[in-house]
Amino acid sequence: MKKKKYVYFIPPLIGLVLFAGVYWKFAAAHEQREADMRAGMVKAREEKIRGENVLKRKAVEDALVAQEVRKKQKSDKETKELEERDRRERAALAMANARDTSTRKVAEVRRLEKQVEDAKKEIVRIEQEKKSSIDEQAFIRIYVQKAEANQKALAAVLQKIEAADRAAEEAARAAAAAAAAAAKKK
Repeated sequence: MKKKKYVYFIPPLIGLVLFAGVYWKFAAAHEQREADMRAGMVKAREEKIRGENVLKRKAVEDALVAQEVRKKQKSDKETKELEERDRRERAALAMANARDTSTRKVAEVRRLEKQVEDAKKEIVRIEQEKKSSIDEQAFIRIYVQKAEANQKALAAVLQKIEAADRAAEEAARAAAAAAAAAAKKK
Protein backbone atom coordinates (compact mmCIF):
# COMPACT_ATOMS: atom_id res chain seq x y z
CA MET A 1 0.00 0.00 0.00
CA LYS A 2 1.35 3.38 -1.03
CA LYS A 3 1.32 6.16 1.48
CA LYS A 4 -0.40 9.31 0.46
CA LYS A 5 1.90 12.23 1.33
CA TYR A 6 -0.64 14.92 0.65
CA VAL A 7 -2.59 13.71 3.76
CA TYR A 8 0.22 15.08 5.95
CA PHE A 9 0.53 18.33 4.03
CA ILE A 10 -3.04 19.52 3.30
CA PRO A 11 -4.63 19.60 6.81
CA PRO A 12 -1.84 21.77 8.32
CA LEU A 13 -2.04 24.04 5.28
CA ILE A 14 -5.82 24.41 5.73
CA GLY A 15 -5.26 25.16 9.44
CA LEU A 16 -2.65 27.80 8.56
CA VAL A 17 -5.04 29.50 6.11
CA LEU A 18 -7.84 29.55 8.70
CA PHE A 19 -5.50 30.94 11.39
CA ALA A 20 -4.25 33.66 9.02
CA GLY A 21 -7.85 34.75 8.33
CA VAL A 22 -8.76 34.90 12.01
CA TYR A 23 -5.53 36.74 12.88
CA TRP A 24 -6.01 39.29 10.12
CA LYS A 25 -9.55 40.01 11.26
CA PHE A 26 -8.38 40.37 14.89
CA ALA A 27 -5.37 42.58 14.01
CA ALA A 28 -7.54 44.95 11.95
CA ALA A 29 -10.00 45.53 14.81
CA HIS A 30 -7.40 45.48 17.62
CA GLU A 31 -6.03 49.02 17.09
CA GLN A 32 -9.53 50.45 16.95
CA ARG A 33 -10.45 48.64 20.19
CA GLU A 34 -7.35 49.95 21.95
CA ALA A 35 -8.11 53.52 20.84
CA ASP A 36 -11.71 53.14 22.05
CA MET A 37 -10.48 51.73 25.36
CA ARG A 38 -8.07 54.67 25.87
CA ALA A 39 -10.80 57.17 25.02
CA GLY A 40 -13.14 55.41 27.47
CA MET A 41 -10.52 55.56 30.23
CA VAL A 42 -9.94 59.31 29.65
CA LYS A 43 -13.69 59.91 29.67
CA ALA A 44 -14.09 57.85 32.88
CA ARG A 45 -11.29 59.82 34.57
CA GLU A 46 -12.91 63.12 33.60
CA GLU A 47 -16.29 61.89 34.88
CA LYS A 48 -14.64 60.85 38.13
CA ILE A 49 -13.06 64.29 38.56
CA ARG A 50 -16.40 66.00 37.80
CA GLY A 51 -18.12 63.70 40.29
CA GLU A 52 -15.50 64.47 42.96
CA ASN A 53 -15.95 68.21 42.39
CA VAL A 54 -19.71 67.87 42.79
CA LEU A 55 -19.16 65.84 45.98
CA LYS A 56 -16.75 68.47 47.35
CA ARG A 57 -19.29 71.26 46.68
CA LYS A 58 -21.98 69.21 48.38
CA ALA A 59 -19.65 68.51 51.33
CA VAL A 60 -19.02 72.26 51.81
CA GLU A 61 -22.76 72.95 51.72
CA ASP A 62 -23.40 70.10 54.15
CA ALA A 63 -20.70 71.44 56.49
CA LEU A 64 -22.37 74.88 56.55
CA VAL A 65 -25.74 73.32 57.28
CA ALA A 66 -24.17 71.13 59.99
CA GLN A 67 -22.58 74.22 61.57
CA GLU A 68 -25.99 75.91 61.84
CA VAL A 69 -27.46 72.72 63.29
CA ARG A 70 -24.66 72.52 65.89
CA LYS A 71 -25.30 76.12 66.96
CA LYS A 72 -28.98 75.35 67.45
CA GLN A 73 -28.14 72.12 69.27
CA LYS A 74 -25.76 73.97 71.57
CA SER A 75 -28.45 76.43 72.66
CA ASP A 76 -30.93 73.57 73.08
CA LYS A 77 -28.35 71.66 75.10
CA GLU A 78 -27.80 74.57 77.49
CA THR A 79 -31.54 74.79 78.09
CA LYS A 80 -31.77 71.08 78.67
CA GLU A 81 -28.83 71.16 81.08
CA LEU A 82 -30.61 73.73 83.24
CA GLU A 83 -33.76 71.62 83.28
CA GLU A 84 -31.69 68.51 83.94
CA ARG A 85 -29.94 70.16 86.90
CA ASP A 86 -33.31 70.99 88.49
CA ARG A 87 -34.57 67.48 87.84
CA ARG A 88 -31.43 65.99 89.43
CA GLU A 89 -31.90 68.02 92.59
CA ARG A 90 -35.48 66.80 92.93
CA ALA A 91 -34.34 63.26 92.16
CA ALA A 92 -31.59 63.49 94.80
CA LEU A 93 -34.17 64.35 97.46
CA ALA A 94 -36.42 61.51 96.34
CA MET A 95 -33.43 59.16 96.27
CA ALA A 96 -32.46 60.04 99.85
CA ASN A 97 -35.98 59.18 101.01
CA ALA A 98 -35.96 55.97 98.99
CA ARG A 99 -32.51 55.05 100.37
CA ASP A 100 -33.77 55.35 103.95
CA THR A 101 -36.76 53.18 103.14
CA SER A 102 -34.68 50.64 101.25
CA THR A 103 -32.13 50.43 104.09
CA ARG A 104 -34.89 49.50 106.50
CA LYS A 105 -36.33 46.97 104.03
CA VAL A 106 -32.90 45.45 103.33
CA ALA A 107 -32.30 44.93 107.04
CA GLU A 108 -35.67 43.23 107.34
CA VAL A 109 -34.97 41.07 104.27
CA ARG A 110 -31.59 40.00 105.67
CA ARG A 111 -33.19 39.04 108.97
CA LEU A 112 -35.86 37.00 107.17
CA GLU A 113 -33.29 35.40 104.86
CA LYS A 114 -31.25 34.36 107.90
CA GLN A 115 -34.35 32.76 109.41
CA VAL A 116 -35.05 30.96 106.13
CA GLU A 117 -31.43 29.79 105.91
CA ASP A 118 -31.58 28.46 109.50
CA ALA A 119 -34.82 26.65 108.70
CA LYS A 120 -33.28 25.14 105.54
CA LYS A 121 -30.27 23.93 107.53
CA GLU A 122 -32.58 22.33 110.08
CA ILE A 123 -34.57 20.64 107.28
CA VAL A 124 -31.35 19.31 105.72
CA ARG A 125 -30.18 17.98 109.11
CA ILE A 126 -33.52 16.26 109.73
CA GLU A 127 -33.53 14.78 106.22
CA GLN A 128 -30.00 13.46 106.75
CA GLU A 129 -31.05 11.87 110.03
CA LYS A 130 -34.10 10.37 108.30
CA LYS A 131 -31.94 9.03 105.46
CA SER A 132 -29.40 7.53 107.85
CA SER A 133 -32.26 5.90 109.85
CA ILE A 134 -33.74 4.44 106.66
CA ASP A 135 -30.31 3.22 105.55
CA GLU A 136 -29.72 1.67 108.98
CA GLN A 137 -33.12 -0.09 108.89
CA ALA A 138 -32.38 -1.44 105.40
CA PHE A 139 -28.96 -2.66 106.58
CA ILE A 140 -30.51 -4.39 109.61
CA ARG A 141 -33.17 -6.07 107.42
CA ILE A 142 -30.51 -7.35 105.02
CA TYR A 143 -28.31 -8.44 107.92
CA VAL A 144 -31.21 -10.34 109.54
CA GLN A 145 -32.07 -12.01 106.21
CA LYS A 146 -28.45 -13.05 105.74
CA ALA A 147 -28.21 -14.29 109.36
CA GLU A 148 -31.41 -16.34 108.94
CA ALA A 149 -30.14 -17.76 105.65
CA ASN A 150 -26.81 -18.53 107.31
CA GLN A 151 -28.61 -20.21 110.25
CA LYS A 152 -30.62 -22.36 107.84
CA ALA A 153 -27.47 -23.26 105.91
CA LEU A 154 -25.67 -24.19 109.15
CA ALA A 155 -28.65 -26.29 110.28
CA ALA A 156 -28.56 -28.13 106.94
CA VAL A 157 -24.80 -28.68 107.27
CA LEU A 158 -25.27 -29.99 110.85
CA GLN A 159 -27.97 -32.40 109.62
CA LYS A 160 -25.61 -33.62 106.87
CA ILE A 161 -22.80 -34.06 109.40
CA GLU A 162 -25.11 -36.04 111.73
CA ALA A 163 -26.26 -38.17 108.81
CA ALA A 164 -22.64 -38.74 107.78
CA ASP A 165 -21.70 -39.64 111.39
CA ARG A 166 -24.60 -42.13 111.57
CA ALA A 167 -23.58 -43.64 108.25
CA ALA A 168 -19.95 -43.86 109.41
CA GLU A 169 -21.04 -45.58 112.66
CA GLU A 170 -23.21 -48.04 110.72
CA ALA A 171 -20.35 -48.70 108.29
CA ALA A 172 -17.96 -49.23 111.22
CA ARG A 173 -20.44 -51.65 112.86
CA ALA A 174 -20.92 -53.46 109.58
CA ALA A 175 -17.14 -53.66 109.09
CA ALA A 176 -16.69 -54.93 112.67
CA ALA A 177 -19.46 -57.48 112.16
CA ALA A 178 -17.89 -58.55 108.89
CA ALA A 179 -14.48 -58.81 110.53
CA ALA A 180 -15.97 -60.84 113.42
CA ALA A 181 -17.75 -63.10 110.93
CA ALA A 182 -14.54 -63.54 108.96
CA ALA A 183 -12.63 -64.37 112.15
CA LYS A 184 -15.19 -67.02 113.06
CA LYS A 185 -14.89 -68.64 109.70
CA LYS A 186 -11.23 -69.11 110.05
